[in-house]
Amino acid sequence: MAQKNTQPVKFSDFRLDKTGDGLLPVIIQDDRTLKVLMLGYMNEEAFDKTLAEGRVTFFSRGRNTLWTKGETSGHYLTVREMYADCDNDTLLIRALPAGPTCHRGTTACFDTPEEEGFLGELAELIKGRHEQMPGGSYTTKLFIKGVKTIAKKVGEETTEMIIEAVDGKRDRFIYEASDMLYHFLVLLEQMGVSVKELEKELRLRHR
Repeated sequence: MAQKNTQPVKFSDFRLDKTGDGLLPVIIQDDRTLKVLMLGYMNEEAFDKTLAEGRVTFFSRGRNTLWTKGETSGHYLTVREMYADCDNDTLLIRALPAGPTCHRGTTACFDTPEEEGFLGELAELIKGRHEQMPGGSYTTKLFIKGVKTIAKKVGEETTEMIIEAVDGKRDRFIYEASDMLYHFLVLLEQMGVSVKELEKELRLRHR
């Protein structure tokens, strides 16, 4: 588990005076899609358990006990990164959910659009295909054929996308752009490049 801060996050560093109960508010965000999944609370014991096991554990105010998210459903939240906010009174955890986060069976406790952040989820799925190479998968076939075939498909789909753009056919443009983007993500995976690396490069240029 990574803690991408200048200094590791420590429970003793947080200011807990605002809650009145000594508990730390914790926001959970999907590490792949950046979708906000839920809000919970931790005491020091829950915080230490989360660090030790790499799975998010909260303190239940209603039951007055610790509870590891997913201990009943199996939908654990595997910790990837942890960040303290600027006032040191809230913790952000970026995690990989093993299934729906909300007790309603939905992705998140907040009813934001399900399409939000899907590109990150798709990139992760493509990465999984590359690692496992399941038979019968179109993505697997692309990886078997190699970079030349994948790059050629990106070029073909880009050309088709441009044609629909020039013709002003919006629906067809969306369709072809989606094809292009999928094959582009496959090419990124083939080259060992992540979407985050592209975001970093673009941000550097923006500055």
